[in-house]
Amino acid sequence: MKKIVFFDVDGTLVNDNKEIPASARKAVKDLQDKGVYVAIASGRAPFLLKDICEELNINSYVSFNGQYVVFEGEMVFDNPLPQASMEHLIEVTEELDHPLVFMNEETLRTNIPDHHKVHEGMNSLKEGYPELDAEFYKGRTLYQCLLFADESHDAFYKENFPEYGFLRWHDVSMDVAPANGSKAVGIREMLKRLDFKIEDAYAFGDGLNDIEMLQEVGTGVAMENGRDEVKAVADFVTDSVDNDGVLKGLQRLGLL
Repeated sequence: MKKIVFFDVDGTLVNDNKEIPASARKAVKDLQDKGVYVAIASGRAPFLLKDICEELNINSYVSFNGQYVVFEGEMVFDNPLPQASMEHLIEVTEELDHPLVFMNEETLRTNIPDHHKVHEGMNSLKEGYPELDAEFYKGRTLYQCLLFADESHDAFYKENFPEYGFLRWHDVSMDVAPANGSKAVGIREMLKRLDFKIEDAYAFGDGLNDIEMLQEVGTGVAMENGRDEVKAVADFVTDSVDNDGVLKGLQRLGLL
């Protein structure tokens, strides 16, 4: 019986130091050796997944929270950000001093230089400050933005921009994606290519953007270090990323 496991990256496969625990690295290889298909499902952009995919010999991924799906090295599905309201979103964020980082499949740019919230968010990803290009969104296909604002502004953006989904990933930042997109949508698109049944799909995650994914697959596993909202929808909770959570979860599933 064909099986597939989707792994979130930050907080699931990698820890706060952006390191893959040795137990997780070995667990992924052991899965692959047993013929289990392994894929990534992340909020990261494709260019921010390159190193981890190469390190783990993974060729298929759901990126941008489901907006850009690559199967065996080929893009098979995309769902760009709606452009009609982008100008208005930019105007509002600039008035509120909320920086944006624009992202396509190749790179990222910001519209505000040297902002402390951008520094804080990007540092948590072990990434440098993006180059400045306030007009990067013009004439380009964007799949996601990072909006840097405190959690107190979440409801405001969700109410005033219903065409976008706002997914908080950091105390100072949210992902901005199409409202009709999610990791679950991206997973369904990949499973079409593999001809796998949803009940034979498993997923591991820890963040708010993993909720739909864990509900979609046959078995959803939350990390102990994850959000309570994620644990509430999971089939079970494994240990934390730094305490061999991936390995222990796979063992409990009987996949290793």
